[in-house]
Order: sequence, then structure tokens, then C-alpha cells
Amino acid sequence: MKCRQVLDLAASRLERMRGRTLEAVDIARPDTPDEAVNLIKVISKLSPLLGNLIEFKLVTLLNSEAAYRPYGRWQRQDPGFPDTVFAGSVTPTPGLEIKTWFPLATEITARFKGSQEILTPDRTWVCIIAWLPTRLIFGRPRVLDVCVIPGGSVAAARDRHYHNPPEYLVLEPEDTSGRTANLRQTNTNGYKFQGTAAQLAQARRRVRRWGRAAREYRTEPRHQARLRRLQAAFPYRGDTNFAKMDRIMHPELEAFKAQVLQRQVHGRSVQEWQRLRTARGDHAPWRRLWETAGSQRSAD
Repeated sequence: MKCRQVLDLAASRLERMRGRTLEAVDIARPDTPDEAVNLIKVISKLSPLLGNLIEFKLVTLLNSEAAYRPYGRWQRQDPGFPDTVFAGSVTPTPGLEIKTWFPLATEITARFKGSQEILTPDRTWVCIIAWLPTRLIFGRPRVLDVCVIPGGSVAAARDRHYHNPPEYLVLEPEDTSGRTANLRQTNTNGYKFQGTAAQLAQARRRVRRWGRAAREYRTEPRHQARLRRLQAAFPYRGDTNFAKMDRIMHPELEAFKAQVLQRQVHGRSVQEWQRLRTARGDHAPWRRLWETAGSQRSAD
């Protein structure tokens, strides 16, 4: 089995999870409709915990695929990138970076900061799992939709979207190959210009001298050295929102987002529920959810 075959099989297996309820955790039905209304405000805080539990379940699911057994098995690596790898006889080692999305939140808050350099050759794919509780604000996690795309294309789209010198710099990690595994740097970082108008004009003149081709994002050392000299010459600050997957404008990811938001859940689209969650005062739909659910056992 080759690396691409391992990843294709994983993608096919994960995509068959659409609509599946996961026995990971069960959020209890609130005792009163008022509790249900209050739960709307905090349910998204459970997303990181449930996201990790879902990741564990996915690894177990992948390892149940009989075709993998002669060649190896999927295993989590924490810390490390990617967070799930296929350990065995297949080279290069295939990997999956698993991200979860709770679509009642405002955006896909997961970040993808892996450098294009470590994603070549194409051996790491990104899997995004959109999920909601079975009763929207309580119940077990149910997979709404799945998107599996090559990590290299995600990184390239991210770098094209953000890179805009001198206003915005995307910098590759330093060469840390001589360090132990836990100290190696694999992430790109984004930096916003913070100087005065006069400094910005000076920086723009410098970038113009690079020529048009030099302004296209590249990972090669010469281009990165130019960016680092620019960073050293002018004030920049690290961008804490850099690499949020909701903002990188990847075509397949944008199509996936639109598809999820239009999915019908309990009589409304996910996008409608998203708007109701942030609307003030209109609690009737959430109360109706609680009233029609009955007991937690019968609801799920």
C-alpha cells in the first residue's frame, strides 16, 4: 500500500461518517426550558473538549478498516504534527490533521499553521469534522459533514491569502532540524505592520524594488531572508488570528462551509440556528426544542 492509497482510504472512511452519532459524551437534557436557554450561551465552550474526544473516536474508526492491518495502524501523536499518523511500513508516513467545527459558533476557529515545506511531498491531509449535539444544545455529538483535503493546498491557500508585504508578512519557521523532536519548529507565523505612515511608505518603496515576481509568496531561503530583513527594519506585531481556517479562502473549504450552513437540522438551516443563537430575546425556538425532546433517552 502506498501513501496516497492510505490517505484515499482514510478519506473515504471518514466521509462515510456523515450523520453518525458518536458515543463520545452525552450532554444532559436541561431540567427546565430556562436552563436550555442559558445553555445556548455556553454550549460552544464545550467544543474543544468534545473536539478532542471526537478525534480519539476517529482514530479508533480508522483502525477498524481491515485493509490497513497488514501495513500498520493509525495512532495519535500529542504533541506533534500532524496529530494522527499511520505508523507502519508505508513511506513516507501518511498523516491526518483533524480539525473539528461546531457550526453554531461564528466561524471555524481551528488554525492550520503547518509550513508548506513540511507538507511536501503530499503526505498530510486535513480532515474537518462539522458536528452538533443530537438535540442542538444537548445530546451526543453527531457528525453533520466531513471535508478531507490535501494539507499542502490548505497551506498554499493560506500563504497566498495573507502574504502582502510590507503590510503583512508570512514567515517560515527557522531551521531547527538539529534540535530534538519536541523543540523543532514546523509552523508559519503572520505579522502585521505597526509603523507610522512615513515608515509604511518607506517599506513600500523597498518592496517595489523586489519586482513583481519577488512579491509572490515563496518558501525559498532567499525570499524568506528578504521578509526577515523587512521585519527587522520596521515595527511588526504577531497576528493572533493568523491561519484561522475560516479566513484562508480555500475553494473546497469555502464550499464545505456553505454546504454545512445550509444543512437542515430540526426544521431550520444551521445558518438560521446560528443567527438565532446570537439574536437577543428570541428564545422561543430553543424552548420548543426542549419541550419536544421529551426525556434524554427518548430524544437520542
